[in-house]
Amino acid sequence: MNQDALKKAAALAALEEIRALAQDAVIGVGTGSTVNHFIDALASSGISIRGAVSSSEASARRLAAHGIPLLGLDAIAPGTLPFYIDGADEIDPGFCMIKGGGAALTREKIVAAAALRFICICDASKKVDVLGRFPLPVEVIPMARAQVAHEIARLTGGSPRWREGIVTDNGNHILDISGLAITDPPALESALNQIAGIVTNGLFARRGANVLLLATPAGIERSER
Repeated sequence: MNQDALKKAAALAALEEIRALAQDAVIGVGTGSTVNHFIDALASSGISIRGAVSSSEASARRLAAHGIPLLGLDAIAPGTLPFYIDGADEIDPGFCMIKGGGAALTREKIVAAAALRFICICDASKKVDVLGRFPLPVEVIPMARAQVAHEIARLTGGSPRWREGIVTDNGNHILDISGLAITDPPALESALNQIAGIVTNGLFARRGANVLLLATPAGIERSER
């Protein structure tokens, strides 16, 4: 089974995970290739959701193309978003994640924070013992990019690199930090967010996943924090 088939299997598993409770609900939808499979499957599932809160313009366009209503977080009462479904670039045994390979990390983090449950869907290649093999994305205010890169290198010992040609949906830049072995994800998440000029970083540790649906060649492995 190739990687795309595994991504699709994870997406279909998420659909079954939420089927019983998603009818007439508003759900949070993430960004990326695995989520694209989820959106396509949702559209043909027979589940009639009230709408979706999207974490990116790309996912919003895909949802709209399927006729799925789009809502902003301000349109729903706090504490009433039952699910957020999204992938991960890496996930560790404690369900802490690196996200942001698609440059949507800030909106992803906002919608994840609003949801009662974060359902992570990914293939087995994304599960790691220690986060950091995948470069850690950081969204930065453009005018602060060089200064932030200097401070990141000093703080972490890692090597930040500007993802040239990429502008986030919020009009900002991305720095990717390589050379990290992240043994305390919550601490690093908090420390990076104290650097002036950083909007947020791609560590989802203080708000990690609640459920992991991991697609393997042998089938879906479901685990819960």
